[in-house]
Amino acid sequence: MKNDFFERLFNFSPHAIVGEYPLNIKEYLNDMKTLVDGTLERYIPSINSYPPDIFNSIRYSLFAGGKRLRPILVMASAKTIGSKREEVLPFACAIEMIHTYTLIHDDLPALDNDDFRRGKPTNHKEFGEAIAILTGDALLTMAFEIMSDTRSMPHINPLLILRAINEVARGVGPSGTIGGQVVDIESTGKEVDIPTLEYIHTHKTGEMILAAVRGGAILSNCQEDELNALTRYGENIGLAFQIIDDILDVEGESEMMGKTSGSDERMKKVTYPSIFGIAESKKIASRLIDNSIKSLEMFGERAEVLKDISEYIIARRF
Repeated sequence: MKNDFFERLFNFSPHAIVGEYPLNIKEYLNDMKTLVDGTLERYIPSINSYPPDIFNSIRYSLFAGGKRLRPILVMASAKTIGSKREEVLPFACAIEMIHTYTLIHDDLPALDNDDFRRGKPTNHKEFGEAIAILTGDALLTMAFEIMSDTRSMPHINPLLILRAINEVARGVGPSGTIGGQVVDIESTGKEVDIPTLEYIHTHKTGEMILAAVRGGAILSNCQEDELNALTRYGENIGLAFQIIDDILDVEGESEMMGKTSGSDERMKKVTYPSIFGIAESKKIASRLIDNSIKSLEMFGERAEVLKDISEYIIARRF
């Protein structure tokens, strides 16, 4: 069976995956990361809170680094529609909590069994498997507590908040991130076809990115055509992000990446480089980025930040 989304990738001329992203986007991302980190700091109890082990563990992983791309996408998407970033900041922070939960669980021995994350021992290496599992559970639960607290987003219609929460729940559930993780586990060490490969990548990684983009737009009371355009944007950058991660797992250095490189090959994971090779994988990622930028044409200058984020994704180095 043909996969229409995959076939459409080849309609656009590729960028070269080289060079640096513009200085202004580097400054913007750093500023937004500082904003998100400061807000997260206020949400998470101190390590002196009881029981201390769980809050110490939460802080260990949540503040281990990371570029905060997903919460930044929430705010950038909202800005494209016309909202202020402060209006959706609590929701954005909740998205980062969910992302951190997925990383903690993804690293567990029963899944990818990774030793390092963001340059530090993985959570289960530091706190043990039981606390690591509960830390992921706690972050996921806290995220929905924050997203559903309408008092923290007084300028947003509660019905829009409810719709955005539903969007995130679907994106990280069995039809989204969890589903992608399951197929990834079941496909390890096996030969798979291209639709299965795409399913893994668009669900395990892409759905969370898409939920961030759509969530910011929904909270901003976007029109349906605006949401459709941003959906296309989110789909394309979500898949491109994971393909580039696959490439960096082959070409990147562990010290720069903050995690062990070459793990995909050692674990016999199905990836774009393993099926298409490095050169073709770069071309596919470039076409996706072209596609993402093209999808933003209706917004004009309002979408400059999202366009710059696309360029950042294709040029990023760890």
